[in-house]
Amino acid sequence: MKNITLGQYYPADSYLHRADPRAKLIMAFVFIISIFFCKSLLGFSAMLLSVFFLILISKIPMGTIFKSVRPILFILGFTMIINIFLTKGEALLFEWRFIRIYVEGIYNAVFMMIRISSLVIATSILITYTTTPIALTDALESLLKPLAKIKVPVHDFAMMMTIALRFIPTLMDETEKIMAAQKARGADFSNGSLIKRVKALVPILVPLFASSFRRADELATAMECRCYRGGEGRTKLRVLKYRYSDIIGIFVALICCALFILANYAGIGYVM
Repeated sequence: MKNITLGQYYPADSYLHRADPRAKLIMAFVFIISIFFCKSLLGFSAMLLSVFFLILISKIPMGTIFKSVRPILFILGFTMIINIFLTKGEALLFEWRFIRIYVEGIYNAVFMMIRISSLVIATSILITYTTTPIALTDALESLLKPLAKIKVPVHDFAMMMTIALRFIPTLMDETEKIMAAQKARGADFSNGSLIKRVKALVPILVPLFASSFRRADELATAMECRCYRGGEGRTKLRVLKYRYSDIIGIFVALICCALFILANYAGIGYVM
């Protein structure tokens, strides 16, 4: 559980840490769109260079960055297997009975793994690693503010997102403590059949759910004691303001998106 860094803020002094959270959300949205336009070798190469550039300017250690990929290793492996064995093509690479593996399947598996990993790493850097939950709440509320005119509860939505991100590390710590307590009582989570391992998780899930509901009730009581009534009429301690560096960052993200699209038409190699 210590290796899972999803939702955790990493303090550092970098351009991304100082950037306006709204600009980082816009850059993350543009990058997500750009990733799905990458279909050639040239496009994927440009995407990887962009990811490494984000890692470089964020000043976050590589080990911490790649820890964000660990929770999705199962998804990556499952996706690769599906693409390798189910993708049909023209260049047959291996055949045994009903199993056929094509070169196109290998390409699809590798490209899909790169795409998902780049998506997780880039969004983790732009959204969670370099942005505090409070700043993320203010950014979401500011960007979605026009929807409030059609009675959309923007502030409530932003608050729920922030609370969810804030409690991910807390629940992980709570899970680790419960597992350590159960191991001290003789519980075994690593040996036995799959059914036995699933049954061994029950003593963890029950106290974890009970602890989560207790924390939620305590949080609700604390908010009521502070007379919290939603976002109507509330003022901001720190008002978000765009700087020239934020505008430049957004323009760079848009230019990269355009280059990714152009790279698909001018790219060489296999096109998905």
